[in-house]
Amino acid sequence: MVKERGRKLIAQNRRARHDWSVLDTYETGIVLTGTEVKSLRQGKAQLADGFATVDDGEVWLRNVHIPEYTEGTWTNHEPRRSRKLLLHKHEIRRLIGKIKESGLSLIPMSMYFSDGRAKVELALARGKKAYDKRQDMARRDAQREMQRAIGRARKGVR
Repeated sequence: MVKERGRKLIAQNRRARHDWSVLDTYETGIVLTGTEVKSLRQGKAQLADGFATVDDGEVWLRNVHIPEYTEGTWTNHEPRRSRKLLLHKHEIRRLIGKIKESGLSLIPMSMYFSDGRAKVELALARGKKAYDKRQDMARRDAQREMQRAIGRARKGVR
C-alpha cells in the first residue's frame, strides 16, 4: 500500500474568522474510530458548531459532526460524540492558563489529513463584537475597491 504524502483538506470552518479574532493556532492529532476515519476519507465533516474544552488535563473536541459511514454496520460511530485531541502536556498547560485568565475559547478551524493522519487546526480565539465584524467587512470592501481601481488603471479604463 502506498503511503499518503502531503495535506488533504477535509473540512474548514469558514465562519470562524468572521465570528472570532484568532490569536494563536495549534495543530492537534485526534483520536478516531475506524468508521470515523472512513467517513472523513469521503470528505464529510462539519466544524461549524464545534468547540474544544480542557477537562482534567485533556483537550476534547465537542459538537463536531462526522456523519455515519454509509457502509458501516452495528460498529458505526455516534455522529456528534466528544473526541479526544492529542497535544503535548506543556501545550495543554499553556492553553489552560490562557483560557482561564483572559476568557478565550478553543475553536476548530480546519480538519485535514497530514501524511495520512487526521489532524485538527485548533485556534485560540476571542469572540468579536458586532461593530468589529462591521469594521472588518468595511475594510475588506475598501481593499476590494482599491484592487478594482488599480486593475482599471492598468487597463486604461476610467
